[in-house]
Amino acid sequence: MKPMKIAICTSMVFTEKMLKIKKKLEKLGHKVFISGFADSYVGKKEEEIEKLKLHHKFAKDAIREFWEKIKKSNAVLVLNYDRKGIKNYIGGNTLMEIGFAHVLNKRIYLMNPIPEIEFYKSEIQAVKPIVINGNFSRIK
Repeated sequence: MKPMKIAICTSMVFTEKMLKIKKKLEKLGHKVFISGFADSYVGKKEEEIEKLKLHHKFAKDAIREFWEKIKKSNAVLVLNYDRKGIKNYIGGNTLMEIGFAHVLNKRIYLMNPIPEIEFYKSEIQAVKPIVINGNFSRIK
C-alpha cells in the first residue's frame, strides 16, 4: 500500500472518533489532514459543538480552512456514523466537502455505506465513492 495524503471529513460531533482514525491511518504510513479546530471540540456536548461550529465558520473561515487541506490531499475519507436516527449520517458541510473533493478529482472513501437521505443520496452516488466498511486496506 502506497502512503497517501488523506483529509478526514466528518461531522464535528464525531471528533473523538476522527482523532482515533487519524492515528490508525498515520500508523499505516498515511499523512492525515483534519480540521485545524478539532481539538476545541473534544469533550463537548452536541449543543456546544453546534455553537462552536458556527463560530469557526463565521469568525475563522473554517470551510475555506478545510478546503485548503482537501486541495493538498490525494483523497478524502468520510466518517459517516449513525446520528439523530440516520444510519451512516452525512451532514450538509460534509456533503460540500465531498463535492469539493469530487471537483478536485480526489478519491472519495466512505467509512460506511451511503446513507438513505432522500435529498442527496443520488449526489453521493454520482461521485462514485469507495465504501471501505472499516477496512483501511481498501484505501489505495
